Amino acid sequence: MNAHASAQHYRQTAVQSAVLEASPHRLVELLLEGLRQRLQRAIACIDVGDIPRKGDAIRQASAIIAELNGSLDLDAGGEIATGLSALYDYAQRRLVEANLHNDPAILRELDGLFAEIESAWRAIEPAAA
Repeated sequence: MNAHASAQHYRQTAVQSAVLEASPHRLVELLLEGLRQRLQRAIACIDVGDIPRKGDAIRQASAIIAELNGSLDLDAGGEIATGLSALYDYAQRRLVEANLHNDPAILRELDGLFAEIESAWRAIEPAAA
């Protein structure tokens, strides 16, 4: 196994361990972190002209948004959950546009929106049991 493959394996193992040990609140936090990483990777790929990796990063970001949207409890979450669902739908449409036009400005817009959500989510972290 080469050094790159070893590093990739280590990262995957670390992520899997974090997910298995995470509370539901922490899982959402991990998803938001991963989403922002994918958005930033897509921006960097556009900047250097690596269109295949850009497409992969956007696909992964889209999958994370779908997971976040699917985890919403619209009945219990009320207006907040409804608003987040609408935001996730908007983000999915913008990702398609960013991918189609190789537009890093759209990706920066989404990264900013999700940075605000991530910050708010961290602010409401439940006390450790």
